[in-house]
Amino acid sequence: MKSKSTTVLLTFFLGGLGIHRFYLGQNGMGILYLVFCWTFIPAFIALIDFFVFLFMSEYRFNNKYNLKTGF
Repeated sequence: MKSKSTTVLLTFFLGGLGIHRFYLGQNGMGILYLVFCWTFIPAFIALIDFFVFLFMSEYRFNNKYNLKTGF
């Protein structure tokens, strides 16, 4: 089961490298973040992701990322 708080922290500190996407099981997006990390575009996208995850409700987060685990 994935934790919303862990996702928020990974996005804030390592989001430019796409680590939060690997954590959420979105490996394709994570690889794109890694490939383009030298352009700093993924860092800006991760900043937006940070706020999206921060203000997302726990229920919506679980529905989107923990549905397969049977939360």
